[in-house]
Amino acid sequence: MVQVHLPSMLRPMAGEQTVLEVQGATLTAALDELRTRYPALERRLRDESGALRRYVNFYVDGEECRRLAGPDTPLTPHTELMIIPSVAGG
Repeated sequence: MVQVHLPSMLRPMAGEQTVLEVQGATLTAALDELRTRYPALERRLRDESGALRRYVNFYVDGEECRRLAGPDTPLTPHTELMIIPSVAGG
């Protein structure tokens, strides 16, 4: 199982859970399972075409996925995935 760590701003869309466990051999597969279980979360993570949103960072075991294989980044059973939306303001 992959552990998905959610920041406080995304927790309301996942039943206020801090860590979710999903299965998936790639980042895309894990996000597909999240979409099935928590549809409201999907709009915050991927756009209408299924691409990762530019303002959301996905860290796979501490490495930003875009520096790896992007949505095709492989995941192992003990992978930690951190989802961190960018925050703007002044």
